[in-house]
Amino acid sequence: MNICIYGSASDEIDPSFIRAGEALGEAIAKSGHGIVFGGGARGMMGAVARGVARFDGTICGIAPRFFNVDGVLFDNCTEMVYTADMHERKKLLEDRSDAFIVTPGGIGTYDELFETLCLRQLEQHKKPILLFNVNGYFDPLMAMLKMTAKKAFMSDKCMDLLLVESDPEKAIMLLTEALSIK
Repeated sequence: MNICIYGSASDEIDPSFIRAGEALGEAIAKSGHGIVFGGGARGMMGAVARGVARFDGTICGIAPRFFNVDGVLFDNCTEMVYTADMHERKKLLEDRSDAFIVTPGGIGTYDELFETLCLRQLEQHKKPILLFNVNGYFDPLMAMLKMTAKKAFMSDKCMDLLLVESDPEKAIMLLTEALSIK
C-alpha cells in the first residue's frame, strides 16, 4: 500500500509531534508499506519520511520545482518527482496513493485534507482517510465537523469517511481494514 502523508513542514513544532511522526513512519515501513508525500525534509513530513527510511521503506517525494532549494526537500527519497506547481503536486499525490494519513499541520495540510475529503464524499475516489491525532491535535476540528453535520451544513455520512487514531500501529491496521472492505 502506498500511503499519502500530509502534514507540517515546520520544525518549530513541539518535539513530541516529531517523535510521533517518526514512529508512524517506522510503523508504515515495518508493515511493508511505502509513502507518497510532498517531499519535505522538515516537520511532520520529514519526521514520517525519516521513520520510513530507518526501516528501508519506499519513499516517493512529489514537490514543485520551486521547492528544490537547499534543506527543503528530503534527501533520501526512493523517487523524487518534480511538478510545475502545487496543483499538479496534489493530483499526483492522490493518483499515486492507496490511502491518506493526515498528520498535524497548518493551512496547507488543511487544504489537502479538505480537498481529499470532499473528493471522497463526491465519490471521486474510495481511498481511506485517517487523521493521525497526535496529542489530540484534531479534536477541535472533529468537534467543528460534528457541529457542521449537526446543523445540516454537511451530511452525517461525511463524518464516517474519516478515521481518527493516535497510535501508529493501530492507524496502519485501520487503513488496511478499510482497504479490504472498500
